[in-house]
Amino acid sequence: MINEQIKDKEVRLIGEDGEQLGIMPAREAMKIAREAELDLVKIAPTAKPPVCKIIDYGKYKYELVRKEKEARKKQKTVEIKEIRLSPNIETNDLNTKINAAKKFISKGNKVKITLRFRGREMAHMQSSRHILDDFAEHLSDIATVEKAPKLEGRSISIVLTEKK
Repeated sequence: MINEQIKDKEVRLIGEDGEQLGIMPAREAMKIAREAELDLVKIAPTAKPPVCKIIDYGKYKYELVRKEKEARKKQKTVEIKEIRLSPNIETNDLNTKINAAKKFISKGNKVKITLRFRGREMAHMQSSRHILDDFAEHLSDIATVEKAPKLEGRSISIVLTEKK
């Protein structure tokens, strides 16, 4: 809320250079702001009494937008990359998949390793679990298990993330 939108009887006023001007009626605070040719902006509406500051509203809004952009720029989105395996995978193929997972993890992504079962492979699900354990063990120097192996329908999956 700015200027005439402030309907409170009393406000705690902060001057344009940050000094406390004390608690005063909102009309008097508005008068002081007009004399300084600036705006009266309510910055803490939930406080008792509400806190208002004498500032240039356009400049204040610009600073808020700039800080928000800066915060967004520093954010990093973490993707989940999926690697699919089958129970009868050969060691060279497994090593290739492990190298791919290493690349994903080193870039900061999470890796979901899925062991898919088809047809008669469903009967030997528990005996194939060691493939996921070996996979996680090969990557134990750079990754930790975020989500333990879990049976989901026709597949078992595990999620690995970068070590901190």
